Order: sequence, then C-alpha cells, then structure tokens
Amino acid sequence: MVTPKDRVELNVGGRIFETTAATLGIAGEKSFFRAMFDENWNLHSDSAITEHFIDRDPDYFAVLLSLLRTGELYIPPKIDKRLLYREAEYYGILDQVRSAKWGSFDGNRVRLAESISDWSSEARSAKIVQASPSGGCCVAHGGVVRVYDWMLEEHPIIHTEHHNVNDVCWVDSESIVVSSDEKIASGGLGLFNASTGESKYKFQVTDELKGYKAGALSVSSNDKLFASCTDSTTRKHVIGVWDQVTGTLMNFFSCPPHPPHNAARLQWLHDINCVMVVSSSPGDEICLFDLRQNDMVWSWDVKAGEKQYCCGIIDAIAIEKSSSICVLAEQKGMGFVDLRRTDASLNWRNDLMGTDWSYRDDLVHIDEYLYVKLAFHEGQLFSSWGNRIFVYGGSDWLPTSQFERSRGGPIRDYSIDGDRLFALQDNENIVDVWETPRPPII
Repeated sequence: MVTPKDRVELNVGGRIFETTAATLGIAGEKSFFRAMFDENWNLHSDSAITEHFIDRDPDYFAVLLSLLRTGELYIPPKIDKRLLYREAEYYGILDQVRSAKWGSFDGNRVRLAESISDWSSEARSAKIVQASPSGGCCVAHGGVVRVYDWMLEEHPIIHTEHHNVNDVCWVDSESIVVSSDEKIASGGLGLFNASTGESKYKFQVTDELKGYKAGALSVSSNDKLFASCTDSTTRKHVIGVWDQVTGTLMNFFSCPPHPPHNAARLQWLHDINCVMVVSSSPGDEICLFDLRQNDMVWSWDVKAGEKQYCCGIIDAIAIEKSSSICVLAEQKGMGFVDLRRTDASLNWRNDLMGTDWSYRDDLVHIDEYLYVKLAFHEGQLFSSWGNRIFVYGGSDWLPTSQFERSRGGPIRDYSIDGDRLFALQDNENIVDVWETPRPPII
C-alpha cells in the first residue's frame, strides 16, 4: 500500500507528475533521481508529498515515467525517438530503455531490426565489424574506423593516417584498440576514444619489436591486451602483451619450433589463464600460452596427424564451459578438439597433450572458400557461411536454427555483444543489426 510519504510530485517543465519513490527507485543507483533520496532510497523530506522541479521536456518525461511504471516502452508518433534516447541519457536510465527495446540475444529467435548503410559508397569495402558491450559497433575499412553507438548514430571517425586497419577490439564501451599496417613503434597500435575518435595513447614497444606490425587483437578481463605481431623483413612472429591502462609492453612470446604465420585469431581463456593463438594456412596450428609460466603450454598442428580429416584451419574458437575448441576446416567443415581433463591434479601441459579431433559431417559443409567465421555467445555456437548464420546448441552442439537476410550478399564478418549481432555484407557497405524481441510482460 502506498503511503503519503512514498508519494513524489515532479514539476517537469511546468507539468505536474505524481508518482512513488518505489517507481523512481527502478531507475537505479546511477540515475538522475538518486539525489532525491538518502542511502536507503527514502525521501530526504519528511513532508507528505515532496515536489521537485525538473527543467526538461514533459512530453518525453511522460514516456520515460511510463517505462519505469510498466517496464514497457511505447513511443507515440509525435515523439522523436533520438531525442527520447537523449532524455533517457540525461535521466540515467538508458539501460532500462535498451532492455525494453530488445531482450537477451538468442540466435533461435532473432529478427532483423535495422541496417547501417550511411557511409560513403566511394569508400573501400569494409572488412571488419565489432560489436560493443553497450550495443553499438565499429566498422573498419581502409584506414578508418567508423563508430556507432547503441542508437546507431555515428560518432567522429577514427583515422589511422592512411594505413590499412588490420583489426579492431573494444576494451570497454568507451575505448577501442586499433592495429594497422604501420609499424607499432610508429603508432600502428593505439587506443582511441569511441565517442570522440581521438587517440588516447599509442602502445609502447621495446627495441626488440620496433620492426613489427600488429594484426589480430584480443583483451583479457584483467586489463591485458594481446596482439599478433609480425616483422615483415624477417617474417618472425610473436604475441605481444600490453597493459591496457598504461600502454606499457609487459611481455612477448614466440612459438618454437613452429611459429604460427600471421595469427588469424587471438582469444583470452579466463579459466586457465591462457591466450589461444589460431593460425590459418600455411600455419594451421592452435597454440595456448600460459602467462603464469611465460611459455607455450600446448600446441595442436592440424597437418601433423590429421590429414585425413581436413586440409587447413579457417577459424577456431575455444568454448571454456565444455573444455573444447571448435574448428572450421577447409573442405570438411566443423570439428571439436576435446580439452576435458581426466584428473584435476594434472597440469595443463600433460593433460592437453591427450586431445583428439572428432569430425562432424552433419554440421555445415564448406564447399568453397567464403568468409567463414565462428562465434560463441551465452551458450550458443554460431558459424557464418554465404549469407546465412547457423546456430548450434546443446551438449552435442546440434544445429538449432539459421537466419539470413532476404536480400544481400555473403557475410564478410559478424560480431555479437551488447545483446545484438552485427553482420557486415561483402557486396555492399551495409551492416545488418539482428536483435531478439523482448518477451511480452504478462
């Protein structure tokens, strides 16, 4: 039962709204309304009804107050949704707006929500898309990175001084790491502000890495950045480890006796404190580096003993919860390297050496070379092929669904984060945005 003390009167732009402390409390600790209450979310005033004046547009506030009351977002035709989102940002309730627009990402229930296609048609074809933790994305083509927030509004462009972008990686919702064809010592690896496009700093190198260029990137949960680095003159290849906060080089690893060639993917494995390095043809090798031992603890060469199963690695991704690595191979399709431990007391080096390859011919079969990529998100495995994205689930990773755009070319790249999937088309400068509809509130 609502008592008079719970009631709050808000004068927004001259229009009176009456609500409750409990409703405003839904806005959360970081909201505009937090200042009205004490640490226990009780009103500061002891009066029966407390009035607060807010100098904002009342029509937009009415929509947001309805969201706090019902959990549903209804935007009347007269309301500009972009302006509404800015008002939500002012009140500190963007998270509530986002969660009302779409639900947790589920590959079995996705729908095509919007497309991004507003960059110049004269620009070189885009090749990389990376989803951000906040529901936006960035797109790399040529020597620029275009950044979009969760409202799909473009921010200032990130420029790499005419050097082709090799990879991009979100550190958090406000920071992007970019690697380019420029040597690291000259600024070919830098951290940029996602909102302004300005350079925060360039990652430092020692004399040993001055001739190297950075390629594939990955970040860890403990503020480390990993970059695949290659010397174009000597063809030497190492994995550099930097501190994300300071940009200081912490370490670098080579991969004797068979170093990977221009690693196609790096992935941080939190549970075992290792970084996985995947090299495609001609290397066709997967390595694990243990940062505690400062050494490579395991490697798997697809060509050494598995020639009867595949011709080369196209992509691979580790699935830590099932202790396995999913591999896509040319002409054969998808297989799994089993990393399950038989004895918890064994160290990872001895245990991982007993891994095995199992070929799954009931999954996607790769008949020709296309842009094929694996992804893993919230218990679901994804693979792209042509203009389709396949979804797998369950303990046996059986196919559960697939989705595709009604019209459009092959998918060049795709990325999942912030409860959205962004798919970059190869034939056109278009990024499709896939979302999962929010379940109805009963």
